[in-house]
Amino acid sequence: MTFRKLVGKLHLWLGLGSGLVVLVVSLSGAVFVFQDDIRDLTQPWRKVAVQARPMLPPSVLQATAARARPGFVASWTTYNGPDRSTAVYLSKGEEVYYAFLNPYTGQLLKVQNLSTDFFTLVQRLHMYLLLPPAIGKWVVDIAVITFVVMLFSGLVLWWPRNKAARKQRFSVKWDASPKRRNYDLHSVLGFYASALALVLALSGLCISYEWLMEGVGALANGGRSIAAENAEPKVDTLRTARPASPVVDVAYARMRQQSPRAEMLLIGPTADAAAPVWCTAYAKSLHYYHRDEYRFHPRTGQLLLAQLHNSKSNGKKLADMNYDLHTGLILGLGGKVIAFIVSLIAASLPVTGAVLWWGRRHKKPKQRPALAAA
Repeated sequence: MTFRKLVGKLHLWLGLGSGLVVLVVSLSGAVFVFQDDIRDLTQPWRKVAVQARPMLPPSVLQATAARARPGFVASWTTYNGPDRSTAVYLSKGEEVYYAFLNPYTGQLLKVQNLSTDFFTLVQRLHMYLLLPPAIGKWVVDIAVITFVVMLFSGLVLWWPRNKAARKQRFSVKWDASPKRRNYDLHSVLGFYASALALVLALSGLCISYEWLMEGVGALANGGRSIAAENAEPKVDTLRTARPASPVVDVAYARMRQQSPRAEMLLIGPTADAAAPVWCTAYAKSLHYYHRDEYRFHPRTGQLLLAQLHNSKSNGKKLADMNYDLHTGLILGLGGKVIAFIVSLIAASLPVTGAVLWWGRRHKKPKQRPALAAA
């Protein structure tokens, strides 16, 4: 068997084994790309009028949110921007809600059940196929790794053998037979989308595996690891002196002071006395790349770590950029359109590939011409 035929067999059987998962993951990813845009159009509680007064501290907003769902714990709080409502995460066991409040007045605008939210379900479908996370994650990751291998094997099969074949590899022959048109859709679109599809696949795997993201970061740093930049500061549990204000308010005020231009702020929970309070200041609303990271003592409010964007290594900045790369956010609306198109092409490849395989298996035998009578 020649190398090309061996690659073809590998491409075929990997595709048949992973095709359905790749189809579901790609389609759900294409839908999720525009989740913020669609939410803004369909969920009026996400927007508020900008007011010429400071926003309320998180402790006040958390108390209002907790009263809306008695028995639930208010934790993660996100100030989404000057013209956006603040979201407070509410949880009790496996039940989770988001309470949206006007950050200037404290008015409760909406309590949203995340278990029935459409885009939350789309995200779980994309990440876990709606299976238990411990199972779904492995199924999706194996399919994505298989897809990466298939992108390279597909390029080997696409590579033209001669000059005549080269002319036919870059365009779809729309006036050809249905079989030939399907072949062109599979090979030509796969070729054009392969580089960006590889970026989407690898960035998705970096979200799943921290060691992979650290490896990519080290590569961007010329071999220097980003593990030290990702290390969490230790919390001195013997310190118990409480500040005059709640710790979440101390963290919020400190972030406002040190990152005055940040549009979006995230304040983590303070319940664990042995873990630092995670806080992040994002330069732009609903964008996650350019960010300053802070850690505070959960009891005293002492600043344990301040990692500003400009002080980070290139590898750490690349790690911060990963989610925006995966969703196309890094290039704004144009990037999301590109990610959407590439995701649709990726979803089409298992379909056109299956059609190719089916057509070859059920190829009609050629009829021989009848022999002339003697």
